[in-house]
Amino acid sequence: MAGLSMADIEKMSARDAFGLALAEIGAENDKVVLLGADAIGSTRAAGFAKRFPERTFNVGIAEQEMVSAAAGFAACGKIPVATAYGFLISLRACEQVRSDICYPNLNVKLMSTHTGLSMAEAGTTHHSTEDIAIMRSFANMTIVAPSDSLETVKAVKAVIDYPGPVYLRMGRGETESVYKEDYEFVIGKSVMLRDGSDAAIIACGIMVAEAVKAARTLEGEGISVRVINMHTIKPIDTEAILRAAEQTGALVTAEEHTVIGGLGEAVSGVVCEQHPVPVIKVGLDDCYGIIGPEEGVKEKLGLNAEAICRAVRRAVILKKK
Repeated sequence: MAGLSMADIEKMSARDAFGLALAEIGAENDKVVLLGADAIGSTRAAGFAKRFPERTFNVGIAEQEMVSAAAGFAACGKIPVATAYGFLISLRACEQVRSDICYPNLNVKLMSTHTGLSMAEAGTTHHSTEDIAIMRSFANMTIVAPSDSLETVKAVKAVIDYPGPVYLRMGRGETESVYKEDYEFVIGKSVMLRDGSDAAIIACGIMVAEAVKAARTLEGEGISVRVINMHTIKPIDTEAILRAAEQTGALVTAEEHTVIGGLGEAVSGVVCEQHPVPVIKVGLDDCYGIIGPEEGVKEKLGLNAEAICRAVRRAVILKKK
């Protein structure tokens, strides 16, 4: 982005990176319009709103109306970006996303922040741990979950150019850096961060950084682990999954989301149909999040590198049986 180095972006939260990228895109593409539901500031889209007030529409605390209005803009040839917290887009506005956007296959970009357990202290009502499952179930919907702030910038630009409904999933706070250099981001094409032969970890969002940590730990134990950043959950990169299944024989998935209906089940569906291997899922195990400091909550629920290591060890044992 203009005036900012990769090192500058690396220090940002994903939502800050999103806001800066959106403002830059707005200067390049006058079809982009912004819709918010009284949270334009906290989703970090205020930079766009300040630069392009005539293309910014704050509907108030009314996420359902925001989504329906976005559908109207898309029907008129605009590229609407609707921003809100993840649980509000996926739960409160669920019917409108399905019926107003996905059913007519409109070019609406749903850019959600505060997803997963990034609002751990706010309570279960504000946890966004079912959103991937909900969005996956809708025909025509594309789902993207970048791993860090650098990838978020690339993802935002790719999403704007990608035809049809897209749900972009971002957290609240700073992300651990996964990428230190430039690379080509392609929706639907995963990225192998490390190669390995004993097992493969397939992760999305903030769990990608945890997967890299786990692979390093396991390397010290003599276990060779491939790490795949599955930044696009739908359409999923079937080729990369099957290649990992064939070449390693054991898979572990990691997501800041319930294991029901999310990345783990998407990966399991691919291998069950075409190349069955053990798949161990790391995520919320059919439970709701708990209330407390974010890092403590994630540790309690097993959303960290240590839990991924345990899953990999188990998967390697299972493939030998």
